[in-house]
Amino acid sequence: MSKKTIRDIDWHGKCAFVRADFNVPFVHGSGVISDDTRIQEAIPTIEYLLENGASIILCSHLGRPNGRIDEDLRLKPIAERLATLLDKEIRYTSDEENQTLNISSIRQGEVVLLENIRFSPQEETNDGPFAMSLAKMADVFVNDAFGTAHRAHASTEGIAHHVTAVAGLLMEKELSFLGAVLNDPKRPLAALFGGAKVSDKIQILDRLLGHADNILVGGGMAATFLHAQGYNVGASLLENEMVDFCVNLLNKAHEVGTHIHLPVDVLTADKIEANVETTIANVTDIPASSMILDIGPATANNYVRILSSMNTVVWNGPMGVFEVPPFDTGTKEIANHLSMSHAVTVIGGGSTSEAVTHLGLETRMSHVSTGGGASLEFLEGKVLPGVAALDDI
Repeated sequence: MSKKTIRDIDWHGKCAFVRADFNVPFVHGSGVISDDTRIQEAIPTIEYLLENGASIILCSHLGRPNGRIDEDLRLKPIAERLATLLDKEIRYTSDEENQTLNISSIRQGEVVLLENIRFSPQEETNDGPFAMSLAKMADVFVNDAFGTAHRAHASTEGIAHHVTAVAGLLMEKELSFLGAVLNDPKRPLAALFGGAKVSDKIQILDRLLGHADNILVGGGMAATFLHAQGYNVGASLLENEMVDFCVNLLNKAHEVGTHIHLPVDVLTADKIEANVETTIANVTDIPASSMILDIGPATANNYVRILSSMNTVVWNGPMGVFEVPPFDTGTKEIANHLSMSHAVTVIGGGSTSEAVTHLGLETRMSHVSTGGGASLEFLEGKVLPGVAALDDI
């Protein structure tokens, strides 16, 4: 990686302003964190800084308060969880203190958590004076929030122009794994795509065509690809405006040596509900009133066979509506296979990461990205503002 990291700094006696991503889900209406993965992922950077003599100001957003104070989006539960994970007192500030915190008031080895940075309207507008005020709080800016690196906000991009700016350990890990997929993958390389819409994946499909050896398609987006090949897809979600793109992509794939694989059978139903009557249908015989809601067993077996011979697999998007059984079967089968694979397995995208974590398989993958939109944009070849702003080596 061509950016400086926290390993390049002598931290003794210095204060680090760490932009983390603590945007975690909560049990509805309870204030109880339902998945603390993003908090746990930040711990190695925090511990490294403390072990090397730094004091720390932690900064994060939670939800979308739109520049206003929202009592349901305060970071107090985050502070409590951090205190437990670190076995250390966390000084949690109010939103008013966010504006006035002074570096001289922070003791060496102390950890301070600022209130939700998006309570400040200047955050998302990347206000210059606001970014400078954040920079004045510390000696060094550490960006460890890969999940927000595609946003040019005051605490992710603006601050980096006013103080030494380096990557945290999580940021370094994300860039290392995702960068290897683009620049130096162990071959053969397969890219597995799911999710609802082709339109969400246009740029990454274009980017990986000719780079990936195999592209495997599942999820709702498979319906548009199947329709592009002349199949009747019943009542499935269909992006008519994407049909020409799919036709051109399939034709171009033959020219550049990328094999695109589509489902041969699918799991269908008339509505998305648990315990609804389902039908496994060949793609030549999808019922007119039914929707494609998962890949079928023959497709899952075919995809597992292909993936078995790969040395790198990048997966973005579930194979079906995994939140509603039985439409989670295809996603489960792919995830279970990859968890036992010899290949480098890189899981990107919020829904895919959520599915793998829900199945308890995240530790058996090479890398589960914490960045949803950021990982997708990185794999599309886009410059991420929060990364570009960091100091070069």
